[in-house]
Amino acid sequence: MVRHLHSLPGLIFGLILLVLASTGSILALAPMLDRVQAPAATGQSVADVAALAVAENPGLTRLHRSPNGVISASVKAKLFFQMVTIDPSTGKATGHVGAGGFFDWIKELHRSFFLDQTGHGIAGLSAGVMVLMAFSGLVLLAAALGGWRRMGQRVRAPGARGWHTRVARIAVVGLFVSALTGGYMSLAAFGFINDGTQVEAPFPDKVATGSALAVGQLQALQAVPLADLRDLTFPAAGDPTDAFLIQTATGEGYVDQVSGQIANWTTYGSARQVWEMIYKLHTGQGLWMVGLLLGLSALAVPVLFATGTAIWWVRRRAMPRLRHTARALVADLVILVGSEGGTTWGYAAALAEALHKHDLKVHVAAMNDLGHYPQAGGVILMTSTYGDGVAPASAARFLDKLTHNESGLPVAILAFGDRMFASFCGYGDQVRAALDVAGWPSFLPMARVDRQSAADFNAWVQDLGALLGLTLKIDLQIQRPRMMRLELVARDDYGQQVQAPTTVLRFRAHRPSGWRGFFTRRPAYAAGDLLGMMPPGSDVLRLYSLASSRRDGFVEIAVRKMPGGFCSGWLHDLALGAQIDAFIRPNPAFRPQSKGPVIMIAAGTGLGPMVGFLRAMRQGRGAELYFGARDPASDYLYEQVLAEALAQGRLSRLTTAFSRVQDRAYVQDRLRGDAEHLATQIKRGGQVLVCGSIAMARAVAVEFETALAPFGLSVAALRAEGRYLEDVY
Repeated sequence: MVRHLHSLPGLIFGLILLVLASTGSILALAPMLDRVQAPAATGQSVADVAALAVAENPGLTRLHRSPNGVISASVKAKLFFQMVTIDPSTGKATGHVGAGGFFDWIKELHRSFFLDQTGHGIAGLSAGVMVLMAFSGLVLLAAALGGWRRMGQRVRAPGARGWHTRVARIAVVGLFVSALTGGYMSLAAFGFINDGTQVEAPFPDKVATGSALAVGQLQALQAVPLADLRDLTFPAAGDPTDAFLIQTATGEGYVDQVSGQIANWTTYGSARQVWEMIYKLHTGQGLWMVGLLLGLSALAVPVLFATGTAIWWVRRRAMPRLRHTARALVADLVILVGSEGGTTWGYAAALAEALHKHDLKVHVAAMNDLGHYPQAGGVILMTSTYGDGVAPASAARFLDKLTHNESGLPVAILAFGDRMFASFCGYGDQVRAALDVAGWPSFLPMARVDRQSAADFNAWVQDLGALLGLTLKIDLQIQRPRMMRLELVARDDYGQQVQAPTTVLRFRAHRPSGWRGFFTRRPAYAAGDLLGMMPPGSDVLRLYSLASSRRDGFVEIAVRKMPGGFCSGWLHDLALGAQIDAFIRPNPAFRPQSKGPVIMIAAGTGLGPMVGFLRAMRQGRGAELYFGARDPASDYLYEQVLAEALAQGRLSRLTTAFSRVQDRAYVQDRLRGDAEHLATQIKRGGQVLVCGSIAMARAVAVEFETALAPFGLSVAALRAEGRYLEDVY
């Protein structure tokens, strides 16, 4: 719901908001320019400056001081009036205030789009939309970062979503203030809010008689510092019954030109004071630095619009077309989906279509959108597991929502995962446990689908159909990621002597010949991202960590040939020049931090992403690597690359452990011997990156736990801070 409140208004009002933001950022420069041009305060009174200005500018009828200190005057010149800027120290005119100038044109575009009252209404409505988007964006931002207390945490989302989050976090407060104050001013302009500007001092019933004093002799004006002035309107020339009207930020009143005293002073009320502050905040007049900051925030709107549109488009493409989904309030059965890359939605769509053919009303939505279903007889949860037991993107808020939902409907869980992970379907287990605590009963035992197996899925569907008394026929059409063609250009083979065949495969993006090649875009990727593929004749997805980034100009992975491994065997058999279809899956949660020591621990092919990080590492960074293998003569992957990184200073320390030679050590043994050093690096703000087998990663975590305990630190605390990251298999 919050996401819709955020995205739909942005898509509908996007172009209008772009105009408002861009013109607002330009207008934010005006107060700063005024501040630069304004003379320094000298302690003069209004009377002092008025006397000088009158002497130098015959025909002067009005003085005005902007909140930023610029003095201007209206001077009658024959048939018309002209506005000039005044030097308060001399009273001389220093230039003309031109009507219809650049800033005036921009101001009219910003306020009304040159559509008069209609345009003012559109601008006001758009300001309200911006308030809604800023508030909903704050809520979504907190949810994406793990709560309000973690708003300062590093953003690890990939691509457009990552940039949208980073820019929003910087600009959202400024945008909220600009939109809220702009909306207030629009409501005040249309009379929906009392802004106090209707308060006026009444003209005095009686004025003194006699000769008018010179403006410099008026005691009331002598008592008002120039810094307090807003406007001073002069009486009509030769009219002894008229009076001066002086306006300040706090009130206004008339000054008798004969007695020189105030008559009928009116102090502005709280509504006017509020309006004054709102005006300053929105325009920057009198608060030029605040205005400049708000103007800089407004520059984020084009970026947010572009990235937000990209996020919406990617999400829309990932969602299957649910042709017959019913509304939540009338659904007979509800299917909620937890998916990271979009694949699980395909299974949900196929099941929903099969149920629809039996005249069942089925509502399909994300697990994050858990709601109330008054007509439903049950809920089916279909969720994948991201990594080793982590909630996928569309289910990240499900457990929190569950604590506030008392529906208690019967539930069936179908969990998707990979048996290679120790926490196979781990998030499904977490959901089942939470449902048990909340009192939601099961109408089918929890089932698991291994590596997107169609056979596992169809077996569960038959169990569901038997329970419902239906024969369900599934037309499973899983949407595959967009593939790119890669050509194998180099390979290095290792590990034959130790019965652990491993190869480093280097590909380059294949460009079709002719005009098709010209328009083929090379995808963006970074070391640590995942290269996904499905070998010929298989529907099982395999992912390998990248040892290169786009700027390296090639795609590189390290693959160990697993006994009976279909995909690893296929890759090992590739000859130079062979072509494969693959795709990039971003893995932003596994990256070295921007500064501070980096401790990398890898075993076997887990060295791949570490090499990719080192290729981009700057000299003197303080990167350390612990690498474990079997025999340096057989499976010392990337030996030459690591030697070069050491020589060039991109790697400051390399520690190896070989399990079949020397002291037959593993990486955890080396860590145990360096416990004090590791703790020191962590206290200096260091980060730990671990890549390799699950068994190795667990042993490494034990050693770090032991090393950190004397200092009151823990692996769990480092994980929460994003300083202990794992990519394991």
